[in-house]
Amino acid sequence: MEIRTATAADWPLIWPFLHDIVAAGETYTWPRDVTEEQARRQWMATPPGRTLVAVDPDGTVLGTARLAPNQAGPGDHVANAGFMVAPAAGGCGVGRALAEHVLDAARADGYRAMQFNAVVASNTRAVRLWRSLGFDVVGRVPEGFRHPTDGYVDLLVMHRRLD
Repeated sequence: MEIRTATAADWPLIWPFLHDIVAAGETYTWPRDVTEEQARRQWMATPPGRTLVAVDPDGTVLGTARLAPNQAGPGDHVANAGFMVAPAAGGCGVGRALAEHVLDAARADGYRAMQFNAVVASNTRAVRLWRSLGFDVVGRVPEGFRHPTDGYVDLLVMHRRLD
């Protein structure tokens, strides 16, 4: 698996699984009916942010990540990231590989910490991954997410230093 900067040519390979993940309404706070153009504008980061893809040798996009400052101005030393793994590649280490790559990239870019603003508490695979990579829950928004089957669940704010 190769992890590299995403190009415009990758978007048609990202969109199908990104759309399915968002439409399922289980892990992202995006509108479930997001259009392709809205999603492209939100996911394909502009500098100083960047979007990455994990691809297999035949060019299949297995997952994607977006890295950008969490805030502007005096808060731009804290990174934020989002991750989506194609369901067919789930459980194969793509998420962990993307996360480790993004953490290294954030360090190289001079970020001092990384913060996730809205990790859905019922997304136990993600919570387990982030904890294993040194993230702590530093905040909780009670019933901050409307899950399609679990009802109202908490959103977690997770953070880790990068030094």
